[in-house]
This record gives sequence, C-alpha cells and structure tokens, in this order.
Amino acid sequence: MGFDENVKYSFKNHLYKTRQSDAYMKIVFLGAGGSYPSPKRNVPAIAVKYQSEVILFDCGEGTQRQFIQSSISFMDIKRIFVTHFHGDHFLGLPGLIQSMNLNDRGEELEIYGPTGNKRICKQLVRLGYFRPNFPVKVFDINPGAQLKFHGYSVESVSSDHNVPSLAFALKEEDKKGRFDREKAIELGVPVGPSFSKLHEGHDVEVHGKVVKPDQVVGPPRRGKMMVYSGDTRPCSDICKLAENADVLIHDATLESKMSDIAIERGHSSVRHAAEIAERAGVDKLFLFHMSPRYDSVDGLKSEAREIFKMTTIPQDLFEYEI
Repeated sequence: MGFDENVKYSFKNHLYKTRQSDAYMKIVFLGAGGSYPSPKRNVPAIAVKYQSEVILFDCGEGTQRQFIQSSISFMDIKRIFVTHFHGDHFLGLPGLIQSMNLNDRGEELEIYGPTGNKRICKQLVRLGYFRPNFPVKVFDINPGAQLKFHGYSVESVSSDHNVPSLAFALKEEDKKGRFDREKAIELGVPVGPSFSKLHEGHDVEVHGKVVKPDQVVGPPRRGKMMVYSGDTRPCSDICKLAENADVLIHDATLESKMSDIAIERGHSSVRHAAEIAERAGVDKLFLFHMSPRYDSVDGLKSEAREIFKMTTIPQDLFEYEI
C-alpha cells in the first residue's frame, strides 16, 4: 500500500515546523507507563532533544504516534538506546522505522542495546516485505560502556531486572566558564576577536600588557545530566550512576505497600525510587513505568514526596527542560 501524498505533504509540514524551535536539552515523556498501553499512559519512550538532534530511550508500541502529538519530530532521532527486550520497551521500533521510511528519511539511524540487540533489531527491521531505504546501524553494548558523541556521552550500567538490562546516563560535556565582558573591557581588551581568544583559553596582549583567560573567564560549568533506569529493582550501580544528576527517571511500577511484589517482579516501588533519588542527591526525580492499575497517581506522588520532595509523576507528552 502506498502513502497518500496529501497526507505525506501535510505531515512533512508538521515535521518541518517542529524543527524550528530547538530546546537546549529537553526531555519529552512520550510514554510514562509500563507493561501495556492504558487510557492514561502509553508504554516506555523517553526522548531527549539536544540541540538539533533527538536521542530516544526505549521505544514501546505506538511511539511514532506519540511523537506526532509532541513538540519534537521522530525524523530528528539520531540514536535509540534500548534498555532490554521486554515488549513494552522495544516493540515500537518497526513502526517507528517504517514511518521514518515513508517520510523519505535518508540519514543513518543508530540503535544501541544489551547483548542480543543486533540480532533482534535486524530481525525487526526486516519484518514482512518492509526494508528501510536508509542505513540502520545496530550495536550490542555491555555494562560500563561509555559512548562519546558530539557534545555529549552515554554511559551504561547493569540494572537489576529479570532479563539482561541496562540503565543509561546521558551526560553533556562540561561547558566553558562564563566570560566576564565588563571585566575584559575594564582591562582594556577591545570588543571583538580578542574576546573569543580569551574564552578559548588564549592570552591576549593589550598595549604591551598580557591579559590571561583566568582573569575574565569563570570556572568550567558542569554539563547537564539525565539518568534513565529502565526496569529495575533498587540497584546500587544505578544509584552511583545517578549521583548529583539533574534528572533521574526511575522505575516506580507499584505503590509502596506493594514493595515486596515489585521486587519479586524485577521492579521498584514508589518508595524505592524516592530512596534512590535521596541517596544519589539528584535535583529532580520522575517516577516512571507506573502500572496500568493506577488511574490516579496523586497518592503515589504524595508517598514519594514524603521521602524525596522534588518528585513528579509525568503524564504522557509532559516536557521538562534541564
């Protein structure tokens, strides 16, 4: 079956519009629930808009439709990181890739995941008669991997689930210190290229006097950091990974009184997630992978805030800029 050209044209206009306002680092919760889609929440998919690209963590079924309803475009996805191979975390990949193909994607797509990722994703990409017309590169990665990209890195550790599973930290590179324009002018530095030289770490000579970068440039600023647990029991490796993170997105499948059941099933409760956030010293906790049994989450949020005040339970399509 072909793709209706009028729909295609209209949809491409949507894609074009979404590219006009690039947030610096914005998290979009495309699906914040777990197990299976419910009327309240779709299954896991966390998108991070960083400058001009999108990095996607997990891809539950229907993720491409969630993108269409969001402020960002699935055509801007550069890399996808899959935590593990339970269906609610990866079965959206074939539909997402086919939607990219039908909208004439040409750019390469990279998919990373635990051992077995390469085999499974290659099978998914070749379902039926469908073959994408753009390159899809698939990589198996191990716990402890540190992958460096332009402006950021992604680090993985093992989570504690019932199948091999990873948690990820997205870390922006440290930024230069702030440039003190007034101080530079006060020292006689002329406005112009000399400002850039100083900010890049080079001395500048002004009327026979040397002005050094540390006179006008503040200390380096730590880059932003987001940690995504995927599905997990409370886990010391994730707690360590999340130390001083700006954002922790952590499994909180069940209410606190069901903590023992959560552990048995390879998950965390609301209390567990809040305790990890408190121990790791994160700035903000988002509870994630809520069971479809919960229509209202107000009580769960209150439980978590008794332990860690800066807790939010995001609705689908909720956005948070770091």
